[in-house]
Amino acid sequence: MTIKLALPLSGPEFGSYSKNDVLWLLKNLSQYNLEGELEEREKDIQSGKRHYSETLPIEYQPDEAYVNLFKNSLRETNVKLARAVAKVAEKIIKIFPEQITLISLARAGVPAGILLKRYINQYYPERDVIHYAISIVRGRGIDENALRFILKERTWQTWAFVDGWSGKGAIQKELKSALKKFFPSIYTSNSFISDLFVLADPGSCTPYYGTREDFLIPSACLNSTVSGLVSRTVLNSLIEANDYHGAKFYKNLKETDVSNYFIDEITKFFKQSQASPTSLPTWEGWEQVTDLAQEFNTTINMIKPGVGETTRVLLRRIPDKILIDPDKRQYTKHIELLAKARGVQVSFRHLTGYSCIGVIKNLRSEVD
Repeated sequence: MTIKLALPLSGPEFGSYSKNDVLWLLKNLSQYNLEGELEEREKDIQSGKRHYSETLPIEYQPDEAYVNLFKNSLRETNVKLARAVAKVAEKIIKIFPEQITLISLARAGVPAGILLKRYINQYYPERDVIHYAISIVRGRGIDENALRFILKERTWQTWAFVDGWSGKGAIQKELKSALKKFFPSIYTSNSFISDLFVLADPGSCTPYYGTREDFLIPSACLNSTVSGLVSRTVLNSLIEANDYHGAKFYKNLKETDVSNYFIDEITKFFKQSQASPTSLPTWEGWEQVTDLAQEFNTTINMIKPGVGETTRVLLRRIPDKILIDPDKRQYTKHIELLAKARGVQVSFRHLTGYSCIGVIKNLRSEVD
């Protein structure tokens, strides 16, 4: 049976980014009420009653102090982040000599993909570059319909998968497993790259990174209001065989949207740079997370390392505790602010590679 695939979504009909910045290979679920109360949603996820992709967390609406912290962090890290974008973009330019197909993993990967596309368009205007956003779900794989659509439009030799940062490397593992399943005959080809291109790789999971420093990428501070007003992706009974994974467009948050402001501010600081020598991944982040899971008598999935992942724990999960490296507190101001607001315990200890680590509260005993 031939599957008829929908055309990509784009702003302003879906999301606040322009069509030139990103094409969303998603199903619009804006009309559905998919958000659940935080603690009940967490219990359902941990008990196995529902997969995390079946519902959405309620979008956190920051107060003025937190928004000001986002803007301050943007001023403090704009040059560092622009250099990371330049480094990754220069690597992409060298690997893909003609066409470039950026495939960002929605939604944290989308701002990174847009920045990479903006850089390439600015410094290499002769390159044929296009940017798609698709969904990947931990434990359920990648959106194969989205891959089928891209495969009709662009040869697989031009594909570069993009995310904002690495945590412990779970999505990197998920991506490799999903692509091996989808492309069994060409997965081992020297022309096929299944590693992620990320702006920050504190977990040392990929050879294609802008930096391995675990600093605050300001887009991690917020949710949809720095990601084109698009929710995280959804995979539930609303998604039929010929659909892409779904997401919502939060038009009602337009007044607080800083998505394009963030992109424009980083773009101002682009400078061409030579890509430094690539070092091989060590996966030291995964090893540290494994040790912490044993120490706290929990599972690896409940340990979320790095500034970006720790922020997510505080914004949309039930945190148990936060670990912060005392030598890297310049990158964790917003973490400490959020933890204080939510009454979450903060402990200071030296960490390998990461500035901070979030631990999700185990609610299984309450469920059981």
